[in-house]
Amino acid sequence: MQSSDRNVLKGKVTKVVEGAVNYEITLEIAPGVEIVGTTTKASAALLGLTEGKTAFAVIKVSDVMFGADSSVVFRGKRPKDDVKSP
Repeated sequence: MQSSDRNVLKGKVTKVVEGAVNYEITLEIAPGVEIVGTTTKASAALLGLTEGKTAFAVIKVSDVMFGADSSVVFRGKRPKDDVKSP
């Protein structure tokens, strides 16, 4: 596979979950390290994304967000002002 993107991760498909419109694909990129993404049903079929298949996650983003407490979920809102930067 050739691509100009620099963030390409090779792995094995470990899980495929069918949704109403898309598939959620889980790709194991290292032992115990997984990345999850979505794709259309048509693209999943075209690529033959099934459990056990070797595939690539091509990551292209304009923003990266981080969180430190897994119990905190941000949905379009910024943390309160009392949260201090490191």
